[in-house]
Amino acid sequence: MENMFSRRFLYSLIVPLIIEQVLMVSIGMADTVMIASAGESAVSAISLVDSITILIVQLFAAFATGGAVVASQYLGRKDNASANEAAKQLILLSLIVSVAFMLLCMPFRSQIISFIFGSIETSVLEGGATYFIYILLSLPFLATYNASAALFRSMGNSKVSLWVSVVMNLVNIAGNAYFIFALHLGVIGAGLGTLLSRIIGSTIILVLLTNPSNQIVVRNYRDWSLRWEMIKRIMHIGIPNGIEGSVFQIGKLLVQGFIAAFGTASIAANAIANSVASFVNIPGGAIGLASITIIGQAIGAKRPDQAVFYGKRLLLAAYLAMTIVAIPVFIFAPKIVMVFNLSAEATELASNVIRSAMIFSSLLWPAAFSLPNFLRAAGDVKFTMVVSMVSMWASRVGMSYLLAIVFGWGIYGVWFGMYIDWIFRSTFFITRFARGKWKTKRVI
Repeated sequence: MENMFSRRFLYSLIVPLIIEQVLMVSIGMADTVMIASAGESAVSAISLVDSITILIVQLFAAFATGGAVVASQYLGRKDNASANEAAKQLILLSLIVSVAFMLLCMPFRSQIISFIFGSIETSVLEGGATYFIYILLSLPFLATYNASAALFRSMGNSKVSLWVSVVMNLVNIAGNAYFIFALHLGVIGAGLGTLLSRIIGSTIILVLLTNPSNQIVVRNYRDWSLRWEMIKRIMHIGIPNGIEGSVFQIGKLLVQGFIAAFGTASIAANAIANSVASFVNIPGGAIGLASITIIGQAIGAKRPDQAVFYGKRLLLAAYLAMTIVAIPVFIFAPKIVMVFNLSAEATELASNVIRSAMIFSSLLWPAAFSLPNFLRAAGDVKFTMVVSMVSMWASRVGMSYLLAIVFGWGIYGVWFGMYIDWIFRSTFFITRFARGKWKTKRVI
């Protein structure tokens, strides 16, 4: 029987996603280099706030994944009308949740930072609370952008989100250059650049989603009535995915709290190491996003054989691509870190952490994080949720505390606790995929 997707379709879906992820990480690193001119306390403040907002953004990503899975399966079943309805409900849901979080968190910014990270330097706390204002204001725009981008990926069209992302990143870096260097606004400038870029990106992609030539079209943004039956389908994927992602990020915040106790140099080194190390994860992340479309449409078309066929090839592609990226980053890690103008202590810490991350990412990351997206696309979300939650608390949090605090390994203990978490996840997700129970799940 003929395969569902041509090689050209797969390339046209995955390559723009990789480019988009490269841009996002590159601009994030450029932001860090820019704000580094204001000192390590500014870098640390932004790093801590970004860690908190990732928790909130994770909920948006969960809803976007839920909507994308539902829409992809409807498209696989050739039911475009239901896919359109799912799209509109996804955007509405994302908007409601993001506004609620913005209003809830705005009055308690400083308290949230202090509660999560404990006793930190006053300059870091004040800078973080200021930066948090602009990030919270940007949440509704980021949520609607993420939802719309996920819908375009469901159609197999990742070029739209790529080009909108290019515009957003250009606005962000130009805004940061102006606000930070010309106006000397420090963390305020970084926040303004982010807010402006998200407003523009959200507006553009929402307009593009009204194009009648799309497979999925949102024709009228004035009619915002809730359709509970469709909302439930989205939430069937979104709630377990959101719980999984939120618990994951809470665990990461607790672990980052361990790092905060080691001082500003460790906080800054961790921020830089995360930023640089994320490069190697780009191919795996892009393939994970693409799998929502590919596996989702295969399951919607009642072709589980095709879901298995493409799942194996996507996982192999993720391993090959991540290894290719990891090798040069490992070799040039010290030179890369020097770009950020950190202290000698922070530079050494970051270089060592990055090199360890290159080894373990290329060995474990695709099975730990790309593969579960294959399962989610089929509707097997409860299994991924349980495995991720148990692994986060038993492995990452527990082992990080043991290695970093009890054994005194410091920042290295935190990262090795994370690698143990990856081993746990990989083992369970590979086993689940091989046994095939995920193919029996139903979403629509």
